[in-house]
Amino acid sequence: MSLAASGQASPFSETTVRWTEFALAVGGFGIGTGEFAIMGLLPNVAEDYAVSVPEAGHVISSYALGVVVGAPIITVIAARLSRRVLLLFLMGLFALGNLASALAPSFGTLLALRFFSGLPHGAYFGVASLVAAMMAGPDKRARAVGRVMLGLTIATLFGTPLATWFGQSVGWRAAFVTVGLIGALTVALIYRFVPADQPDKEASPLRELGALRNREVWLTLGVGAIGFGGMFTVFSYIAPILINVTGMPAAIIPFVLCVFGIGMILGNIIGSRLSDWALLPTIGGLLIWNAFVLMLFTFTAPYPFAALLSVLFVGTNFALVPALQTRLMDVAAEAQTLAAALNHSAFNIANALGAWLGGLAIAAGLGWTSTGWVGALLALGGLAVFGLSLWLGRSDSEPLEPLAREA
Repeated sequence: MSLAASGQASPFSETTVRWTEFALAVGGFGIGTGEFAIMGLLPNVAEDYAVSVPEAGHVISSYALGVVVGAPIITVIAARLSRRVLLLFLMGLFALGNLASALAPSFGTLLALRFFSGLPHGAYFGVASLVAAMMAGPDKRARAVGRVMLGLTIATLFGTPLATWFGQSVGWRAAFVTVGLIGALTVALIYRFVPADQPDKEASPLRELGALRNREVWLTLGVGAIGFGGMFTVFSYIAPILINVTGMPAAIIPFVLCVFGIGMILGNIIGSRLSDWALLPTIGGLLIWNAFVLMLFTFTAPYPFAALLSVLFVGTNFALVPALQTRLMDVAAEAQTLAAALNHSAFNIANALGAWLGGLAIAAGLGWTSTGWVGALLALGGLAVFGLSLWLGRSDSEPLEPLAREA
């Protein structure tokens, strides 16, 4: 039983908890750097393999597909492993996949290796979040999840730009070597600092699959897949929007991306604190905030300073990540590992959905800023799913009680 479920205080010292969170966050930093750095290296990959840049972009899709597929498969197969052993396996797999990607002799091989590298992504974040939350205690779960996710957000601010610069200077393969070495470092840190735990004797693949029969799990995943997609609707096209609408020079775009990264870090910190204070109101409030800032972006995009501020606000939408991760811990019962891993599959679906719908709006001639409206609608769609979840939950638990009290 988890500490959150039992209501017990954490038996771990503050020092042990902090070093564990640091080790897990380094893994998040490596995963975030590896996932996003390739976006700035697509021209280099295309030139090396003599393919077009859009074709080279398939390596991004291949990785994302690996994330979506790997999260449920790995967590179900590895249900009987202890979480520490599973974390070591997942990060070892990630390190191996990235080091092998650097040696890919052909474009087809690179596609396969990027898919392989994406397999442990969702499961790692899911299991790492559960370990951090369990060690922190019931009243600090979301903040513990947020500190693990801090590695991912810092990667957008520092890791990705540095890896992109390094890859452009030395060669794109060097960027994958760097990410692979970060993965290997994480294996060592997890081995050193994450306390050993015993496998759950009652765990089984069938019990983990029980999460798929849980309506609340599906609805929470739906909130992430739809509501979080709004951020990607704008972010996927941020460079052409700022160049064509705001009139910013292309050389400024990396600085703007850093501003976006700062917004993600702020959202992660604030969102996790609010979630520990009042989880359900925080999720609802964040979805409303997301819709507001995405709509605001459509009006501020033509004005450089206002657009920059809006980009910061759009980045704060990341606050949903620790909130939804914590919500899944509450609704997944005995199948928390699979549910937590599926959360990151949902976020990758949000990425694909947001980019696709934003592209449809632009292709339909609605203009670059229409992505803000589409994103706001997705945020409101996530809010509707969240409202349905609350309504169904209340209907199941107290169907007639309010009427009885009135009578």
